[in-house]
Amino acid sequence: MTRARPLQSQQRGLSMIGFLFVAVVLVMIAMLAMKLVPAYIEFFSVKKILATMGQESDLRSKSNAEIRSDFSRRANVGYVTVVKPEHLTIDRRGGVPVISADYEFRTKLVGNASLVVDFSASTNPNAAPAQIE
Repeated sequence: MTRARPLQSQQRGLSMIGFLFVAVVLVMIAMLAMKLVPAYIEFFSVKKILATMGQESDLRSKSNAEIRSDFSRRANVGYVTVVKPEHLTIDRRGGVPVISADYEFRTKLVGNASLVVDFSASTNPNAAPAQIE
């Protein structure tokens, strides 16, 4: 007499509902990344521009207008569109000018929900981020 193999009582794999749930979560993460990555790329460009400007030897002798003009020229080359020269804060206390840019990036997510990210960059690496309200 041959014994019949018992059917496996446990199923393995992903159900259709489980698959759809995972797919929806992955699509939401991808949408969020597509909205945030350009903002962070631009922030790192602003940070690089300010770091380069802070290391220039003739920064002390430049006027505020010259500093803003220099930033504008570099921002055009670096495809920076959010931060304008008017948004720069130039602090001349302590001899060396400290240039900082505090701004927010706002983009629509879905419907009336928006995503807001605050950024702060400065020529002084020890500067604390400003509180944006």
